[in-house]
Amino acid sequence: MDDEAPDDVDQPSRRTFLTGAAGLTGVALAVGAWKPVFAMEDAPISAASARPFAGGHIALTLNEGQAAGFLSSAAGGNAFADVVNEKLGADGVVHKHLAGVKYEDIAISAGTGMSKAFYDWVSSTISDKGSKMSGAIDALDFNMKIRSEMSFFNALITEVGFPALDAASKDAAKMTVKFAPEFTRISNKGGGTVKATLNQKVTKWLSSNFKLMLDGVDTSHVTQIDSFALTFDVITNSDGNAVGRNLNVPNMKVRVPVAGAQDFIKWHQDFVIDGNNGQEQEKTGSLSYLAPGLTTEIFRLDIGNIGIFALDYDPLVENSDALRKVTVQLYAETMKFTNVHGSPA
Repeated sequence: MDDEAPDDVDQPSRRTFLTGAAGLTGVALAVGAWKPVFAMEDAPISAASARPFAGGHIALTLNEGQAAGFLSSAAGGNAFADVVNEKLGADGVVHKHLAGVKYEDIAISAGTGMSKAFYDWVSSTISDKGSKMSGAIDALDFNMKIRSEMSFFNALITEVGFPALDAASKDAAKMTVKFAPEFTRISNKGGGTVKATLNQKVTKWLSSNFKLMLDGVDTSHVTQIDSFALTFDVITNSDGNAVGRNLNVPNMKVRVPVAGAQDFIKWHQDFVIDGNNGQEQEKTGSLSYLAPGLTTEIFRLDIGNIGIFALDYDPLVENSDALRKVTVQLYAETMKFTNVHGSPA
């Protein structure tokens, strides 16, 4: 299935989203050949859901069943327990026991077709105002019938990943989000059908469509930006309950032809070699993810307190026809995510 196909459909309410109810009992879901990798082999399933099926769509719901859009992939959420070795017993056997149930983080990827509630959850988390979220991930066949459902409860986002960018690429861009649920429940009982219409036009998102801005620096020659992820350290209390998060802002790697990197080279000389690198010398900037035509923003990251710390030139190779580039390494202290294109509620 084309990964972009789910982005071209409406995000209906839960009332129209499901015409039946799926039961509750961690699966890995992926567009293409879907397989319940982590499902219990002896889990009770209906005769309909027992039949093999090719993967169709993956639907996400949030906020007590409100449709949040279609995903490109989803994995995790499985229950597990650590095995603890006890002291050697009088019988000469090292007995073992379980230390308690835990749940894996859930990792999803998606394009531009998600709901406002989804992007608001991402944005507010990055702004350190994120809240716990409950919802469900439904695996659908090509007839949009639900074949499996994983419900998750009181989840906190732990990572937001942004794709690698390349001006020469034709690949679709996807955002990745990881979140830690307090617990999950999985059902392999089929039931219900997702209904969607084609009225909503969703903007196509390509990894070649981007614009980097840095105060006082010519960035027009930037051709590539490595993928990066914002991570959140979950702070827990003595009872193990999450009470807050610390945002870890990643460094960035930017690729520029040497001939177009003069401003970066001057900045590196001043900031790194000459030592003029106090907070007042740091820069502000933004990274815009653009729609085809390169004039309309889809998403934007506003980036603060940016400093340069390394220039890595491509090796010199005799008789090479390759355009020599330099990798610029930047640090940042703050990032703010904005869903500019405005998803439906």
